[in-house]
Amino acid sequence: MVSASTPPLAMFQVPHNFVRFTVIISIQMVILAFGYGFLGAVAYLEYLAPSDPVCELMRSYPGELTMVVTLIATVLSVTAATLFTLSVKEALRHRMWKPISLIHLSTGVALAQGSHILKHRYMGLTILTLFIFGMLRLLTAGWTTLITPNYFMWPVQLNGSELDITGSAFAALLREEFLASGLTDIQDNAFEILDIGAMISGVAAAGYSFGIPRTFNFNGVKYNVSTQGIVPTIEDYSGSDGVPGANGTRLGFAGGNVTVNTGVVPGSHPSVPIPQGFSRNYSMSQQGLTADVSCRPIDSNQMQYLWDTNNSYVIYANAAASSSNNSITGLRLWNIGANCGTNTLITYEYVTMVDANGNTSSSGSGFLPSIVCPGPVDMNQTYTSFAILTQGFYKYGFLQASVCEVVPLLTTVRADYSNEQISAEVISSTPFQPENVELLSFIASVVKFQSINSQGLTSSTIGDTLYSVYSSTTNESIDNGLNDTQLYFELEDYWRGVVEFSATFLRSGFMATGSFPNNEIPNNLSSQVTGTMFVSTIGWIRWPKNSPTYLLATIPLTIITTLTFFSALYSILEAWKEHQDRLAVQKEGQEHPVYQEHPGHRRAHFDVSNTLHLIMACAAGSLALEDFGRGGIIKNEVVKVQLEENGNKKMFAMADRLSKGELA
Repeated sequence: MVSASTPPLAMFQVPHNFVRFTVIISIQMVILAFGYGFLGAVAYLEYLAPSDPVCELMRSYPGELTMVVTLIATVLSVTAATLFTLSVKEALRHRMWKPISLIHLSTGVALAQGSHILKHRYMGLTILTLFIFGMLRLLTAGWTTLITPNYFMWPVQLNGSELDITGSAFAALLREEFLASGLTDIQDNAFEILDIGAMISGVAAAGYSFGIPRTFNFNGVKYNVSTQGIVPTIEDYSGSDGVPGANGTRLGFAGGNVTVNTGVVPGSHPSVPIPQGFSRNYSMSQQGLTADVSCRPIDSNQMQYLWDTNNSYVIYANAAASSSNNSITGLRLWNIGANCGTNTLITYEYVTMVDANGNTSSSGSGFLPSIVCPGPVDMNQTYTSFAILTQGFYKYGFLQASVCEVVPLLTTVRADYSNEQISAEVISSTPFQPENVELLSFIASVVKFQSINSQGLTSSTIGDTLYSVYSSTTNESIDNGLNDTQLYFELEDYWRGVVEFSATFLRSGFMATGSFPNNEIPNNLSSQVTGTMFVSTIGWIRWPKNSPTYLLATIPLTIITTLTFFSALYSILEAWKEHQDRLAVQKEGQEHPVYQEHPGHRRAHFDVSNTLHLIMACAAGSLALEDFGRGGIIKNEVVKVQLEENGNKKMFAMADRLSKGELA
């Protein structure tokens, strides 16, 4: 029965400092929850970045960013460490009312001060304090690692469609365009729909293999070396935004906007906005077209290639003209013929400038004719390749009669869009099929167009390209010690660049604005494109599975929070016991054993981390300790003391002595 002197609500009052301990635990748990919550958010979302204006500020002020991150990490670390030392200090204060050895007391005091002990005789206590001391010091490093933003590439999946030039549907469409343009077969005259683009593409490709940097531009798009037969599938890289005219699409394409149908694939977290970022790069898997080109001299025993360059005559002469003022003194017509193994004679006509006597300057003029030989044209056969016969004269005399076999290939490429330039790499390739006859016809016609139109009155673009590239990559004259292998490599790359450009031109024309109703490519003419957009930004990214950096960063905080929780819980339990003891004293008065043991006991505040409080408690007591000799210190370490209270006076009193062996 509760005495009359005991208030009715006293039994339900919380212990002294209960709120304080609760606040310590709560704040520490909030800090821990923030750390794991942030870590979990990054792990769940995979990529986390602030808004674009904030990202721009971070990039513009890296020094200030480091200062802010360090300041936040320091505040969180100091707060966690302070709460830990407070909880340890309170727990040790309660523990000192019971017998405790001086070595354990000094260990607790060191922890309450955020320090450690170094005692080789007590390795367990030494390791414990060093471990906790290390965890306290790692708090700042852990928080800094956790919250420091880093530059990274945010991948975003893309998909879309482009023109499919590999199937029978496109072959039928291209056949219709051939008929509309007057082209019915590969042996007809080539349609002149290409400008110098194919030539420039060939020049760029020819020099690249020998270390000459080249960038090819077409329709406002920059290609690295060659087009690889692709068309841009990214809007930012689509080039010209002009609208083609009524006759400016398909085979009549002369530049203009190319329709792009590529969009973002919704990810697993569509509500998370994709930042604009500092820059965007793209890697796309799409259709391409290239060619295997193999060039070699024509062997006299190869009867399938009969090359005739002897049929020429002067068609114009003006003896009064002077070559010094760039007047035309004479013109020679060349009828270059070849039997390409199909029992069909193919003849191209070329015109070059000569003097009034019909002679050509061997040093100032050059003649490099070429003939495109198709494959079998018999109705029962199909062809998937063609050949180019060529030979140089006069200043291009370094190129003997040669044949280049061209095998076009349909490819899948990985196109990289970065730094306002497109680079493509072949992933896989397949040879042409029977349904690609029209496509092959178009490519061969482009090559024929280039072979004829590259030759001018006094020089050839192809010959000048071979000469300049060879001269820039070797110390020897092209007329002295010619390296045929290198020369043929250049010629192969040149024609490969022309072939690849022809496919890009074709795709661009059929994908140009206005080529199809509503600018939508029909499904039977569409090919899927897939890829990834990489957004350069700053923020946080989920750690790789084999890199537990962020997880390790939270270990110090987890350990310190756990120790803080148990220390505070111990203090709460001890405070509750003291509260119950006080209620018992009030009920039973002086007969209660607690009162008899500690009369007037109040257990007022005592700060074990305060050196002055410790000195006062020692001075108030009557501790009989050994001196500072080595043996004396060892004996003192095992002495048990207990904190006593007499009013406002607190003192350390001797408890039972234990030997060091018993203590261990």
